[in-house]
Amino acid sequence: MNIEAFRDYCLSKKAVTEGFPFDEKTLVFKVMGKMFALCGLERAPSQVNLKCDPDRAIELRESHDGVIEGWHMSKVHWNTVFLDQLPPKLLKELIDHSYDMVVSKFTKKLRAELDVL
Repeated sequence: MNIEAFRDYCLSKKAVTEGFPFDEKTLVFKVMGKMFALCGLERAPSQVNLKCDPDRAIELRESHDGVIEGWHMSKVHWNTVFLDQLPPKLLKELIDHSYDMVVSKFTKKLRAELDVL
């Protein structure tokens, strides 16, 4: 998966926006204002940070060379994923997992707003 396909997949999810809140080189994806993915556009090879359940994060790091502790993020809840080292199906699962983790922490009010969209 390349960075464009990653971006397209993130934006295909419900209520997702993109922006550059930190600098002009770091693209951030949010669901209803809560960050679930980010990528450094000038990083080579292409890599992204995705939120992850702590136990699953460790498992992924141990079983895939393309997954490491989150770069400049909480090492417990974020992984850095190298796009060219994982199959597209697994990458989509990891994006979904990150998105779902963020949505699961929404308040009832925010969840109701998402459900209406």
